[in-house]
Amino acid sequence: MRAVDAVMECLKAEGVDVVFGYPGGANLPTYDAFVDAGIQHILVRHEAGGGHAAEGYAKASGRVGVVFATSGPGATNIITPLADAMMDSTPMVAITGQVRTELIGTDGFQEADIFGMTMPVVKHSMVIRDPADIPRTIHEAFHIARTGRPGPVLVDMPVDLTRADIDYQPVADVHLPGYQPTTRGNRKQVRLAAKALANARRPVLYVGGGAVLADAGAEVTELATSDNLPVTCTLMGLGAFPAPHPQWLGMLGMHGTRTANYAIDEADLIVAIGARFDDRVTAKLSEFAPHAKFVHIDIDPAEISKNVPAHIPIVGDCKTIVPALAAEYRSLSPDSSRLNAWWERIRGWQEQYPLRYQDTEDTEIKPQRAIEALYEATGGNAIISSDVGQHQMWAAQFYHYPAPRRWINSGGLGTMGFGLPAAIGAQMANPGVLTCVVSGDGSIQMNAQEFATCAQYEIPIKVFILNNGYLGMVRQWQELFWDRRYSHVDMGQFPDFVKLAEAYGCTGMRFTDKTSLVDDIKRAIDTPGPVVVDVRVTREENTYPMIGPGAAARDMVG
Repeated sequence: MRAVDAVMECLKAEGVDVVFGYPGGANLPTYDAFVDAGIQHILVRHEAGGGHAAEGYAKASGRVGVVFATSGPGATNIITPLADAMMDSTPMVAITGQVRTELIGTDGFQEADIFGMTMPVVKHSMVIRDPADIPRTIHEAFHIARTGRPGPVLVDMPVDLTRADIDYQPVADVHLPGYQPTTRGNRKQVRLAAKALANARRPVLYVGGGAVLADAGAEVTELATSDNLPVTCTLMGLGAFPAPHPQWLGMLGMHGTRTANYAIDEADLIVAIGARFDDRVTAKLSEFAPHAKFVHIDIDPAEISKNVPAHIPIVGDCKTIVPALAAEYRSLSPDSSRLNAWWERIRGWQEQYPLRYQDTEDTEIKPQRAIEALYEATGGNAIISSDVGQHQMWAAQFYHYPAPRRWINSGGLGTMGFGLPAAIGAQMANPGVLTCVVSGDGSIQMNAQEFATCAQYEIPIKVFILNNGYLGMVRQWQELFWDRRYSHVDMGQFPDFVKLAEAYGCTGMRFTDKTSLVDDIKRAIDTPGPVVVDVRVTREENTYPMIGPGAAARDMVG
């Protein structure tokens, strides 16, 4: 069969039910194969939108997201999604077209060395040299993307090779001798961690996105509730432990709760589960958790002791290691009363420093109130996809995620324009689940063209734009750290988002009154098809609490 038809057979064998992409000259044979393949294809309006949609699909489902792009600018347009997926360990396969083999290296029309360009931002990349290699290469790409520490894999296919006829043989098994991720963890290290936890008087479970990627939420909850162990999650780990739980301290880090950050600051033992101690969590690294010893559980050995030295390192899969740790811990029959003083300290912080904001005295909508209203209107049962900025932090703080894979956002790279296309992917992965976007008037315009994708395919996501007329997070930093010298952050009131939504074939709404906000949001949710809501919020509202640049967690402000 044609090599491109073999690609389709490989995708079906991998269980792929939907791909996102954009055709062009160098991937025309591949798109011809889609006609008879029986695989749903979503035509995005920009390759970056396709890449982020594939990310959203993967984040919401746990399966590998797939994006297709042509050569040259089509391929370069997916570099940002690839980098985003790499930073957040998102399993994704990108299949790009390339110019004919005899043109490679000649600066041919729409030629780009996408292999070289993407090497720093992918888990692995391959270039097809022989069409007979295509089936095995595709299966290897999926295997690498989803195993070990997940990540994006690029497959670049010269157009002439994809047109070739090959003797297609299904690939039943993939075995890569040089790629054997450790998953089970060292039992001795697990026992040492259990003993350290049983002896700790001020322990904290610090849970990151790796726990979500490993589908280890139930295992984390089992460990935490095997005793009265305090739990905090990173931005990427939200939902790995149910937020409406008495042992939940809230999110930690730059815009986390004071309780979570103060607990980390005074802890004597931190058990890091699928977390990488990034700068948004540690703040001033030299003063991070100065009294603590560290148990670090991560499937990527390169992350162990990279930023914070681990006293007890455990390399492996959270889903395997955490229940083993819980069993070892219970076998020691630790004295739970040793934690009483610690919980008294924590409850004091919770009472003194709850998440709060000063509401308006009139009908003006505070952005925090908008997120609270969204939570009330959805009952916490929606998938929330956010963009990047103040609205992202408010959505992390004031929407309480009860389960993993309900919170879809760009963490490590912080990519504006992520939220809308990612929600498309999340909705395609979960067609029966309400999917909402929380964005800002800056972020939404980065990929607003994907409103057309929503309309064409009747993807019923609900988009809530917290519109303050500013690049809000940049304005906040200019206010706090640059003497309020606002430089090029005023967005005005452009465009009219209601008219823009209608122009794209979506329903447009505008909310300005906090007294009817919950009912208004329910009305938007109940409206069929894609809905875009312009939520006018307080212009100069800051995101607090906050750890300032170069400060320690104990020095939070706001």
